[in-house]
Amino acid sequence: MEALIVSGGYLDRVFAASYMQQHSCDITIAVDSGMGFFYGQNQVPDFIVGDFDSVKPEILLSFKKLPKTDVSENVPELQPEESEHLKKQQEKEQKKPVILQFQPEKDETDTEIAIRTAISQGCTTIHILGATGTRVDHMMGNIHLLGMAMEQGVDCMLLDPHNRIRMINRGLVLKKEEQYGNYVSLLPFTPQVTGLTLTGFKYPLDGYTLECYHSLGVSNEITEEQAEISFRDGVLLVVESRD
Repeated sequence: MEALIVSGGYLDRVFAASYMQQHSCDITIAVDSGMGFFYGQNQVPDFIVGDFDSVKPEILLSFKKLPKTDVSENVPELQPEESEHLKKQQEKEQKKPVILQFQPEKDETDTEIAIRTAISQGCTTIHILGATGTRVDHMMGNIHLLGMAMEQGVDCMLLDPHNRIRMINRGLVLKKEEQYGNYVSLLPFTPQVTGLTLTGFKYPLDGYTLECYHSLGVSNEITEEQAEISFRDGVLLVVESRD
């Protein structure tokens, strides 16, 4: 299962709408003011989470007032497959979100709560929008949260119009035709990443030990149809960027 989380940071709404259309996720989660995006798109997320200190009250109220309709009563006499399709469509259009409200004084950010919610629903891939905005502290915190998901075997990524950010503790294959941007940067998230081997890149490596506080891994490029990242031990931040 896959989840799409719209966090409460700066959000390019055109990009977000396009990304949502291209990636049909099983679960959608609005984080605090992120629900404003769904409101503007006339869509209802499956979950709304947060302390709601940054969302417009009227937007929150509009979601709270949504009626819960028994869609099974509205399905006309159709063939079984047609009936099931219509029922699912009506469920999507008439659903009421699960709203999880928390106190502002808490030990985790709203985005962490959203990630934990997605994992609790069985999601193994999580796409997060609105998490790389103007608040550097929140952005860094969100990058750290990638590790929380990674340790539970969940593929989690932060996305904006220019970057896709992931954290890995095992090898990764990148296909040139699917690359997010022209540049791939590898940043160690542990004191060392040992045995780092890069093939299919402009700047290859063979069994290298990449250490923290160095910029060697910044701005590499894929030169083959397929590029491979492998290493023996450590954690890497993988940033795919486009200008």
